Amino acid sequence: MAAFRGQRVWLWRWRRNPLRRRSDELESWLLLATWTLMLVTGLLAGLATTHAVESSLAQQRAEWHPVLALTSENTPATSTSAASHERIWAEVRWTAADGSPHTGQARVEPGSTAGTPVVVWTDRDGRLVTKPASAHQAGLRAGLSGVLVGASAAAVPLGGGRLLRKRLYRQRMEQWDAEWEKFGPQWGWKTG
Repeated sequence: MAAFRGQRVWLWRWRRNPLRRRSDELESWLLLATWTLMLVTGLLAGLATTHAVESSLAQQRAEWHPVLALTSENTPATSTSAASHERIWAEVRWTAADGSPHTGQARVEPGSTAGTPVVVWTDRDGRLVTKPASAHQAGLRAGLSGVLVGASAAAVPLGGGRLLRKRLYRQRMEQWDAEWEKFGPQWGWKTG
């Protein structure tokens, strides 16, 4: 099949050709604009998302801090050996930086007695939060988020370009049908 293709010509869509129609030229510019928009949109959206996620996670690392909490009640010991290593939810109490008492649910070791110390993470208002992502984890999350958002943003111009190319193709087919109806019968009586 490759033997019939001939030599590959770069930028063939923009070369002068007596058979080139206006729709061919429009399609070539449409393709260029679509690919350019995909690249720029995907890159800008991905970079903006990466920066936003990294700064949000850095802010969490700066504002969230560990606090020593105490279990409020005895926790049941699990009977199965596989589940004995899994932590269970229990009520804990702690004092915030402003001195106000707080309670909440945290994961603790099974079989803990009331008053067992547990490290929990809180925000500046003393509310329970999850442990913040490390700098390495934050970089990974930010990078993955940037890639996903960038790819999704690049899909928008791609979809728009495909719709416009489909419309151009449909118009070209309608023009060919109209021209065939005009000239087709002339060929039929000469060859028949």
